[in-house]
Amino acid sequence: MKLGGLAMVVNGFDFHTNILPPSSGELADAWRPYMETLIELFGANRCIFESNFPVDKAMCSYPVLWNAFKRIAAGCSAAEKAALFHDTAARFYRIG
Repeated sequence: MKLGGLAMVVNGFDFHTNILPPSSGELADAWRPYMETLIELFGANRCIFESNFPVDKAMCSYPVLWNAFKRIAAGCSAAEKAALFHDTAARFYRIG
């Protein structure tokens, strides 16, 4: 399960209407219910945090996006974080 793409305007989050772009905390708070549910359902070993850049750039910067993912994963174990940020993708895409 790819966890990303929520920064696209078509997903219904209205951050693009604000004067200032959202912080990583604001994004994490908005996305957490969706992403935590998917991680619970599929498990960290079947989920991948991913960016949809440059399309996501309409809502936030690249560092803000990845910091939001870090905030969402804050309660995960070290093994779960490794899976979400690297191991699952490396295994799925057969990257040595």
